Amino acid sequence: MSADDEDRFRPKPGRIRSDARGGAQTKSFFTKVRKIARQQSTVRSRPSTWGNAGAPAKSGTRSSTAGGPGVRRGRGAAFVQFRNLSGGWRHSQPGSRRVVVKTRYVQNAGRSGKGAAHLRYIQRDGTSRDGERGQLYSATEDRADGDAFLDRSKDDPRQFRFIVSPEDGTDLSDLTAHTRDLMSQVEVDLGTKLDWVAVNHFNTGHPHVHVIIRGRDDLGKNLVINGDYLANGIRERASELTTLELGPVTEIEQRRKLSAEIDQDRFTRIDRAMTGEAEDRFLDLRHKPADPGGQFDRTLRLRRLDKLEQMGVATEHAPGVWELSERLEPTLRELGERGDIIRSMHNALRADGHDRDPMTFRIHEAAPETPIVGRVVDKYLSDELGENLTVVIDGIDGQTHHVAGIEQSKLEDAGIGSVVEIGPADTAGRPSDRAIADIAEDGIYRPSRHLEQAKFEGRVPGGDDEGFVDAHVRRLEALRRAGIVERIDANQWRIPDDFESKAATYDAGRNRQANIRILSTFDLEKQIGADGATWLDRRLIAGGASDLAPAGFGQEVQQAIDRRREHLIEQGDATRQRNGRVFYRRNLLVTLREREVVRAGAEVAATKSMAFRAAADGESVSGKFTGTLQLSSGKFAIVEKSHEFTLVPWRSVIDRQLGQEVMGAVQGGSVSWQLDRKKGLGL
Repeated sequence: MSADDEDRFRPKPGRIRSDARGGAQTKSFFTKVRKIARQQSTVRSRPSTWGNAGAPAKSGTRSSTAGGPGVRRGRGAAFVQFRNLSGGWRHSQPGSRRVVVKTRYVQNAGRSGKGAAHLRYIQRDGTSRDGERGQLYSATEDRADGDAFLDRSKDDPRQFRFIVSPEDGTDLSDLTAHTRDLMSQVEVDLGTKLDWVAVNHFNTGHPHVHVIIRGRDDLGKNLVINGDYLANGIRERASELTTLELGPVTEIEQRRKLSAEIDQDRFTRIDRAMTGEAEDRFLDLRHKPADPGGQFDRTLRLRRLDKLEQMGVATEHAPGVWELSERLEPTLRELGERGDIIRSMHNALRADGHDRDPMTFRIHEAAPETPIVGRVVDKYLSDELGENLTVVIDGIDGQTHHVAGIEQSKLEDAGIGSVVEIGPADTAGRPSDRAIADIAEDGIYRPSRHLEQAKFEGRVPGGDDEGFVDAHVRRLEALRRAGIVERIDANQWRIPDDFESKAATYDAGRNRQANIRILSTFDLEKQIGADGATWLDRRLIAGGASDLAPAGFGQEVQQAIDRRREHLIEQGDATRQRNGRVFYRRNLLVTLREREVVRAGAEVAATKSMAFRAAADGESVSGKFTGTLQLSSGKFAIVEKSHEFTLVPWRSVIDRQLGQEVMGAVQGGSVSWQLDRKKGLGL
């Protein structure tokens, strides 16, 4: 610019005029700022007016960089062309195909075992197109080795997880090839090769793919991905590829999709657009646009507003002037989630060959207050990027229950058809706490006094009195860290008057999840003809059917009990008198359990080069814990010696001893284990 040009430039600011509508008060500065902020938020969260590439993905990041310090992959790569000058993501090109992408990263997934649990679950049965087990694949392998992937990633600092769900996924010719193309583009954007595996899922209305990426780049360094790229870049790339294969969404197709959202009970693209356009929650639709597109958008909004008014989240104050409720979005999202839950419950029941009245559906937000007994008809990840499970139970009370947020380990042995009991979180006091309170004198617990009493009574399994008392001391150490007890010295602990209640409250605070008991891994049909002591047998012996509903699963259980009774009579384990009364063999449950264990032991012995020996009640057993076996009588541990093995009732406490030496005493159908005698842990 020349000096003359500079001299010719003379800004002439004019006076501030009133509002063009006739002296109305102008909007405040803060009102304008709020409107601009909403618009910028809309730009960042919606790539176009109707979100052609989908809403922003939910990310596990709280900053612009996912995964902590390191080289920030994704920043400055090819994807930056999508960013506008204000830092938000640009609008997608008209006609772009919508894709929903959810992302999360998990710290130390390999060392914590969460990576293995997640990988195992996304490959579960019923997720493939033909209802079979999901098939793991990678960039180069159609059948990837999951164990090898876990071994490579066991020391990784983090694990990245994606779910990619194209809206038009059913129209894609090959979801696997589509995923490989997407991951190739992600590698280009991040500037590194990635070690990843994926599984396609077809168990919902929209085919989607789960992708797991190692937390290392091709140089073995920590992989740190920019948060903006996780939240938006992957979604944009997926939208590009989907649009490239299927072609842009035509105007007719777009209108059809939007019109289908008018009556939906969830937060839709129409709602998102209106929320962004509203000023202080007011929407003015009195003006009729001249162009056909604007006319369609206005009609779409007015029809949707009629629906929202019926739902109580929108109010028309004058013709064309609407107010949106401040609870509009959370209310619609909650309704959408509830609708998804009900649909999934319907689908699970139909897949199991049953149909139930939706009025009998019960959705539990937390652990149920009273125990639920029933058949597992479905279990899946509550958050498909996480580890906790949701389970659908067809209850004996005639209702179908939906319970979320359950640890996978608690339902690991329960398959579809298994019978379980789900109850409130266990707040009952521990026997060890009661023992400590009983031994304490004047508020002081002395381990030496406890040891004297244990030796005098002689009731400790295996005679490990020192280990028994040491287990109580370790419990006190945990409670000391919680501020409940005080350690005076090695032989004195100060115990409060309300020690047991405080200890129970402490345990309840650490375990807020539902309490799970697997009553039988066998479904009803298998229990009817089983040779072991089944859940049906326990109900037969206990008697009473007041908790069985006359319809649904309760009715099926009653019918199964009747059939099981006839089977026991045929096998000579029960007799029917002339008056119709049925008498069962003495010690029926013990007899059936022993019979099944002998039969199963012989079958296992045929596959091993060692003999089977049944353990008698009161006998001590020792050897290497090599595995477990599921029988109709329950779960049994396989304990091997040099030339023989035995089957004893399993308890979760020995799981960490797999492959190690164990010792215990068989007592009344259970085992008291002594693990690590040096530490004296008696359980």
